[in-house]
Amino acid sequence: MQLSVALDLPTADENLSLATKLATYDDLWMKVGFRSYIRDGRPFIEAIKAINPHFRIFLDLKLYDIPNTMADAAEEIAAIDVDMFNIHASAGEIAMRTVMARLDKQKQRPLVLAVTALTSFDEEGFSAIYGKSIDEKAAQFAKMSYENGLDGVVCSTFESRAIKEVTSEDFLTLCPGIRPFGEDAGDQQRIATLERAKAEMVDFPVIGRPIYQDPDPAKKVAQILPLL
Repeated sequence: MQLSVALDLPTADENLSLATKLATYDDLWMKVGFRSYIRDGRPFIEAIKAINPHFRIFLDLKLYDIPNTMADAAEEIAAIDVDMFNIHASAGEIAMRTVMARLDKQKQRPLVLAVTALTSFDEEGFSAIYGKSIDEKAAQFAKMSYENGLDGVVCSTFESRAIKEVTSEDFLTLCPGIRPFGEDAGDQQRIATLERAKAEMVDFPVIGRPIYQDPDPAKKVAQILPLL
């Protein structure tokens, strides 16, 4: 497993301060989401890389639009030199193929993941929109993503193993909602410990609040890394 730290603090300065506290860890992924990227843009990503050029960037924008517009956006994201980004699986197969065809023309491309079911959903809320259970639809979305050339999916820990069973053990799963030592769930519905994430073959556990709300984030990361 490779740890992804969510930079979800209210300001760029706070997020960069967190990254600075973690600068001695070369193998971390830094997750940059909607709020940070809309507010702080490309200079924010460049500032993270300046803190430690070994940090890898996961740009968590969850693209969802018509296929050509998604491909245009994917091309621009690749030009920013991020290492991974995501789209919504429910954008469909044509969108997936269009995005990947555009990126595959490049000498080097970022990893592309598809969001299956947001971890804020419970079963009732999810089925009201998608008409199926989370497990059933997540597996269907994952298989579609795999067959159309994506590198993996964003899912909850509880779907990770089943997704690999219908795709491949090498098909990546990135899982938000990880509470390494049983911390409070916050706004997530389907959370898991690191122990459970490892058992479910998660590739990228995403951890935010348990790290950045800790008085000593570097110490918390030091406690987490041996468990991966």
